Amino acid sequence: MDFPIIGVIGGGQLARMMAPAATALGFELRVLAEGPDASAVPAVANATIGDYRDLQVLTDFAAGVDVVTFDHEHVPGEHLLALVEKGINVRPGPDALIHAQDKLVMRAAVERLGLPNPRWAEVSTVEELISFGNSAGWPVVLKTPRGGYDGKGVRVLDGAGAAGDCTDWFGTGPLLAEEKVPFRRELSALVARTPSGETVAWPVVESIQVRGVCDEVIAPAPDLDPAVAEAAAAAALRLASELGVTGVMAAELFETPGRGPGFLVNELAMRPHNSGHWTMDGSVTGQFEQHLRAVLDLPLGSTDLTGGAAVMKNVLGGENSDLFGSYPLALAAEPAAKVHTYGKSVRPGRKIGHVNAVGSADGVPALRRSAGRAAAIIRDGRDPLKEN
Repeated sequence: MDFPIIGVIGGGQLARMMAPAATALGFELRVLAEGPDASAVPAVANATIGDYRDLQVLTDFAAGVDVVTFDHEHVPGEHLLALVEKGINVRPGPDALIHAQDKLVMRAAVERLGLPNPRWAEVSTVEELISFGNSAGWPVVLKTPRGGYDGKGVRVLDGAGAAGDCTDWFGTGPLLAEEKVPFRRELSALVARTPSGETVAWPVVESIQVRGVCDEVIAPAPDLDPAVAEAAAAAALRLASELGVTGVMAAELFETPGRGPGFLVNELAMRPHNSGHWTMDGSVTGQFEQHLRAVLDLPLGSTDLTGGAAVMKNVLGGENSDLFGSYPLALAAEPAAKVHTYGKSVRPGRKIGHVNAVGSADGVPALRRSAGRAAAIIRDGRDPLKEN
């Protein structure tokens, strides 16, 4: 029997977490990793070490697989177009992926589709930035269109004086200026789409950010107006369809009661996403299996919850460098929690794993305590409930 070979560009934790899903379905997963110590390398049988910015490296890697997909969105667009011209099956394709690579392109697409955007402008000079701020109102969020993530490439400017300090940011081309949206909380609408057009959506979730990094996710988003949840999922599905996305896509949103349909689009990611890690244990079909199904144009799986609710808590690098040494305490303290670690060395603030807790819809506070306690033990090597 011939099973497909899937090539993943990037060797991070997303590629690592695709591996068990590929194995379960009988697919071979190959990874183009940045280095031998990349997170995904020990999780796959075939890992190539190479630079994803080198077209020849990409071409050689892609020649041995049936479909190419991504762990990250940083591959140069011109290289992806060259692969497509060679007949290589790239999913999502470069015409879709550009909307996750370039925030200015994304903003224009959201506007073109009539979906709810913050006020925004492309600015090329400090004077244009100040003009936008004076028009939209201060404070203003200034973003680099490419390369920013987890709070990187973002500045919040309180007024024209602060804008004058951004001269050094204008050396690489136009920037994205946005109003600083007054929002209730951040949401995420996770969807998947196949090349033949089948789409599915998971429940809209609440994404809790700490210092620009996703810290915790609650699924479904508690106390979210059903009309807002339906509209948010519909907007994400429309974006995936209209932009020609293949695979999993996350639409990060601001909940804005009383404004528009109750939300604004923040950013897009065209790959499995941190806000979807809860699906590994909390959904009939996790996002990593779904992504592989989608890029192979297979029927998509059910997105029903396995319980009434799920909570994901990120584990960021902290005081404890012996993660396995903390397992006996963490697993004994919270035996129902599901621990996932990424095979990374510990650095302060680095994403090194996550913990999922699944249970009843009315038990979200207990799920948050359970996931948070297990994550804290792994991070710090001690139980926060037994410190006093």
